[in-house]
Amino acid sequence: MNFIKSLFNNKKNDEKPYYDMYGDVPTHLEYSKLSMADVVRETAKKYPHHFALGYFGKNMTYRKLVEKIDIAAKSLRKIGVKENDRVTICMPNTPEAIILIYAINTVGATASMIHPLSSINEIEFYLDAAGSKYILTLSMFADKVVEAARNVKANKIIISEVTDGMFTFVKKALSIYDQISSIIKPTDKTNYEGEDIISWSDFIALGQSYKGEYKVKREANDEAIILYSGGTTGKPKGVRLSNYNLNALALQSFKMTNASVGDSILVILPIFHGFGLGVSVHTALANGMKSILIPQFKINELGKLIKRHKPAFLTGVPTMYEALTQINDNSKYLKCVKNVISGGDLLQPALREKVNAYLTAHGSTAQIRVGYGLSESTAACILTPKYFYKEGVIGIPFPDTEIKIIKPGTTKELRANHTGEICVCGPTVMLGYLNEPEETAHTLILHEDGKVWLHTGDLGYKDKDGLIFFKSRLKRMIITSGYNVYPSFMEKIIDSHPAVEASVVVGIPHPYKKQVPVACIVLKDNIEPSDELTNDIKAYCSQSIAKYSMPYRYEYIKSVPKTLIGKINYKKLEEECTRKYGKK
Repeated sequence: MNFIKSLFNNKKNDEKPYYDMYGDVPTHLEYSKLSMADVVRETAKKYPHHFALGYFGKNMTYRKLVEKIDIAAKSLRKIGVKENDRVTICMPNTPEAIILIYAINTVGATASMIHPLSSINEIEFYLDAAGSKYILTLSMFADKVVEAARNVKANKIIISEVTDGMFTFVKKALSIYDQISSIIKPTDKTNYEGEDIISWSDFIALGQSYKGEYKVKREANDEAIILYSGGTTGKPKGVRLSNYNLNALALQSFKMTNASVGDSILVILPIFHGFGLGVSVHTALANGMKSILIPQFKINELGKLIKRHKPAFLTGVPTMYEALTQINDNSKYLKCVKNVISGGDLLQPALREKVNAYLTAHGSTAQIRVGYGLSESTAACILTPKYFYKEGVIGIPFPDTEIKIIKPGTTKELRANHTGEICVCGPTVMLGYLNEPEETAHTLILHEDGKVWLHTGDLGYKDKDGLIFFKSRLKRMIITSGYNVYPSFMEKIIDSHPAVEASVVVGIPHPYKKQVPVACIVLKDNIEPSDELTNDIKAYCSQSIAKYSMPYRYEYIKSVPKTLIGKINYKKLEEECTRKYGKK
């Protein structure tokens, strides 16, 4: 019997040699055809008394979570939400936000996730794009949300308090601290009058008295979530994700990380981002894990959060892990941590080594792993194998996911070790962009193999073993005098100069070279720009950067500008440098 089983599970594959790196992970998985909410209900049947959510020391079981989801779903029906409506969630990581996501799914509607720090105009844009007439927000964001919602004539605005999901004694204890009292200050309801405004508690009361039908059967490929991809240029695009997309990610992530039922994950990454919602929340709730919700993350409190909550999982970005290594603690407080995942940006080799050394010194058996993905692939589709490292590698594909490297602007697949555009095919690839048929057609493309591939806009290559290497954003590739220049490579060199804190390389127009690179540099504290320093950086770069790739100008900036969702604002830097140095 074991012999027969081994034949069917044999992972040797000439076309996919990386299967040998899967370990105990199956190469093929069976994905649920249920809705997101029904997947959580199935989990609750298996583990009713397991904790699903943690919030300021208050734990919620799976049974209680499903009860709250159903009441909130009834409330949605009561206020008029119908099948295929879209409901906007403008919230940090709170239980009310999670409950409503699955309640929206229960009634057959879509949750449109937006950044709570969005401006009034941006909120209007998101509401209009989604056609959303119902919004959940937090009291501290209510002023701008109410104004934006009324400008688009929304039907109902639900206002929650960050304290709604807390124990009473915790509310009282926290209110004495100035640093968080601003986010737990109760709403002054006199400021928000009108039939279109309702508090979370009053909203839930509606569901408790509702007796009608509220559940809608959803298909696997029905739209479930809209995330907004800020990108580096242009207006945000709504990424339409299905139940199948989210459920596939949940199972893939669970298997690839070798997670276990009962594991807990610290939810620091925001739920309006695919990594936070898809990996930190839905993966957990679909597999009997516990999501510990952190509504306002302060990087200097990371150590305290880990000691208090003892998570098995850490998910974050490189800056978070850099902060982790700065915590001065001699105890084995990381003994609880068995999985550490980094995404959102490249993890530099030096930081990787530092993080791994810190993990080991503080009791963890984990080694940091790098994940790759984008909103269009439901956050993640590639992960480095456990205890594996090779410089530049971002990992191997998830089960049932294929990665192809093509010549940019074509569908022609390139040979191993040739740089081209990274394309993804698999169960987590989005349905398409919201109201953007042309953008969708340029991004989801039918290839000669009969499969639809997601063109990521990222440059990378595959080696002969199928390992994926990331190079840079395709849109960031600079073509100067016919040569391809990769900004990320140049940034890596410049960043290693002892005077440099960070750098961003952008391309600006040039009359005969087409484009030339400009290095925008943030210097370390107490270092001032000078001609002498610029010449030193030039000399330093010339040792590793080809002459044709050398920066045309060196621009010193105080800080790297970021977009609303925390990505580097390349467009702003390009525009500023073009105004200052550009020649047409």
